[in-house]
Amino acid sequence: MIEKLKEEIKDQIKKVYDPEIPVDVYSLGLIYEINIDSEKNIHILMTLTSPNCPAAETIPAEIESSVKSLKWAKNVTIEITFDPPYDTDMMSEEAKLELGID
Repeated sequence: MIEKLKEEIKDQIKKVYDPEIPVDVYSLGLIYEINIDSEKNIHILMTLTSPNCPAAETIPAEIESSVKSLKWAKNVTIEITFDPPYDTDMMSEEAKLELGID
């Protein structure tokens, strides 16, 4: 059950794109954890491509809004971390191909 809900959350996160990179934030590897408690409160641990990311305010807000659109979702909390620091190795193979990264 929880895995199905996590897949629905991932699908919502994949609708959010970094405004400077034509790849969704999930495929970029910015999402570290998705946790759902027994009352369907959602906590997402994520990072940004850099601490100085110009979209530092908008990306988490877009993710929160997108995930909140799920009818069953209660509270959605987004936590930003830079540990571990972001690296392009975190990207999906599709994202690397899209951006021409080996």
